[in-house]
Amino acid sequence: MTVVHLVLGFAVIGLNLGAGALGAFRWWRAETSRSFWPLARAGQAAVVVQVLLGGSLVVLGYAPDDDLHYVYGALPVAASFVAEQLRVGAAETVLEARGIASAQAVGDLPEPEQRSVVLAIMRREMGVMAMGALVVAALALRAAFVSGGL
Repeated sequence: MTVVHLVLGFAVIGLNLGAGALGAFRWWRAETSRSFWPLARAGQAAVVVQVLLGGSLVVLGYAPDDDLHYVYGALPVAASFVAEQLRVGAAETVLEARGIASAQAVGDLPEPEQRSVVLAIMRREMGVMAMGALVVAALALRAAFVSGGL
């Protein structure tokens, strides 16, 4: 079971690093990405499964080489949660910055301006989630180092 935990740990790192890199690249190019979101969600799901598996190992009596592993193992869940909360506020932030009263008011704008607003919201959401994925990857990598797995 510890081997599964180690392999899943590498999957957490890889998925989140991939999502973070893709999201950051697409954010920088001001492009949307259909493949970013499934990759980011897969990374988040892998984190949850990894934490549940790690908790099961603790209950079964397994322990890492360093207690810091618990901290670095649990922090990715918190980082993902914070990123989601920031993503939720992305639309409101963009609308406020442009002086638009509500999401419904976007429909009153000319079509090119509507597209600009929607792209800005999507870009901000992707940027926030990409940064969150990179933080999760870094924390998971650190967890692997302090556990003795690397």
